[in-house]
Amino acid sequence: MLTDAGLEVLEWQGDGPMTQPELIERAKQVNALLSLGADKLDKHFFNQCSHLDIIGQFAVGYDNIDIEAASLVGIPISNTPDVLSEATADVAFGLMIAVSRKMFFNHKTIIRGEWKKFEPLKNLGFQLSGKTLGIFGMGRIGLVMAKRCKGAFDMRIIYHNRSRNHEAEQLFGAKYVSFDELIRESDVLSVHSVLSDETRGLFNREVFSQMKPSSIFINTSRGGVHNEADLIEALNQGSIWGAGLDVTNPEPMKPDNPLLDMPNVAVLPHIGSATVEARNGMARIAAGNIISFYQRREVPNCINPQVLESGKS
Repeated sequence: MLTDAGLEVLEWQGDGPMTQPELIERAKQVNALLSLGADKLDKHFFNQCSHLDIIGQFAVGYDNIDIEAASLVGIPISNTPDVLSEATADVAFGLMIAVSRKMFFNHKTIIRGEWKKFEPLKNLGFQLSGKTLGIFGMGRIGLVMAKRCKGAFDMRIIYHNRSRNHEAEQLFGAKYVSFDELIRESDVLSVHSVLSDETRGLFNREVFSQMKPSSIFINTSRGGVHNEADLIEALNQGSIWGAGLDVTNPEPMKPDNPLLDMPNVAVLPHIGSATVEARNGMARIAAGNIISFYQRREVPNCINPQVLESGKS
């Protein structure tokens, strides 16, 4: 798409993301940057690369980018919303089921040669039908998660958001509640928020202590939303029953992390958007944002649209 639009494309072929000095050196040679989301685009980067016309983020999240610094130098930042909602909600839904039935742990018992006989009261999980699903962040992904849980298990849906989601309320009978009600009433609490100053470390010891001892915590948003040491403590002390994580804090998770050996925990290596359909869609949108900027001076998915209105000097 980019080359067909007449753009010359320089591709990084290294194993893993560039260091910031490498990225700055290469960015100084180009007009636009398509970032896979692991690049640290902070105030220092933008001070060094203020010449850039646009940055396309190959992700819906953009917590790796200092949006304020980008806006100060007039660089529009774009992302790829919507296209990965189904895939990420599938992972959240799958983690919920896996945790409720201790699937990851029971799979490991086979590998360890521990499956010897039928033991009717060993490693029991619980059913999800009729339970209460709490959603923190009822956006596009949260809405799909609510649809999955309502349709499959007839779960009661409650949510907390910065604003009411009338679509969720009309389609699934979702009830808007305070944050305190959310953490007290949820049997499964699924996080679908952005990582911001308000949400960073929000799910900590104090919050876990107010959740049901029988509850499951699911996080497929960003690892920084939960305090991992506090989560481990909550699970060990029985403040909550289980956890399913597609994101960890930090990432990548070390192989000796105690969460990986807990029977009521399921952890995945940040694969929420890892389907052919989602990744192809993300690529098309990320490229399309850049092409649209050069062809029409419009960016369909712009995070800081005010820079387009003011124009770059």
